Amino acid sequence: MTERERGLRADAARNYERILGAAVAAFEEIGPQATLEEIAERAQVSVITLYRRFRNRDQLIRAVFDHVLATEIEPMTTAHTDDPWRDLVGALETAIEVLARRQVIHSLALEFRAFADETGQRFLRFLEPLLRRAIDAKVVRPELEARDVVAVIVMTMAMTATAHAGDPAGAARRRYFALLAEGLRPSAITLPPLPPPEPCGQ
Repeated sequence: MTERERGLRADAARNYERILGAAVAAFEEIGPQATLEEIAERAQVSVITLYRRFRNRDQLIRAVFDHVLATEIEPMTTAHTDDPWRDLVGALETAIEVLARRQVIHSLALEFRAFADETGQRFLRFLEPLLRRAIDAKVVRPELEARDVVAVIVMTMAMTATAHAGDPAGAARRRYFALLAEGLRPSAITLPPLPPPEPCGQ
């Protein structure tokens, strides 16, 4: 690779990160109606450059959610202590708090199925080792799947969706999460089986 090619690649990487950072800020400040043109202006790149990297709004939203997942949520899934329960619950708490802080991005991801498709599958893969470790330590139900713990996140967010605006400190969110998390603990009652997962994109 020539020096010029390396420089062009570095410029492209910087533009990509600037666009993602600008998109996160624009969606959170302006709302879901933020346009690609406004995002390009915030990122100080041309609209042509933005469309070259992201062919449409859906693709940009997927990338933005991936960015939030990679920078704000996934780091917590790699931090292990000597307490498997605390590691698992801590990862779920982190995910919930990030999604609560990124309400607009979370809503857009659900609207465009980004969370349910490839991004959701990626999150499942990151949670799997934490869940397996907790199962091996017998601190959670042995029949649990990663989809079950993701459901705890989804249910917590759904249960607090209407309370969030009037509960800026997140008291209701923490209460509902604690209640749902208790359902992960071992029990004499075995959970009914889950249906097969839907293929990505369905």
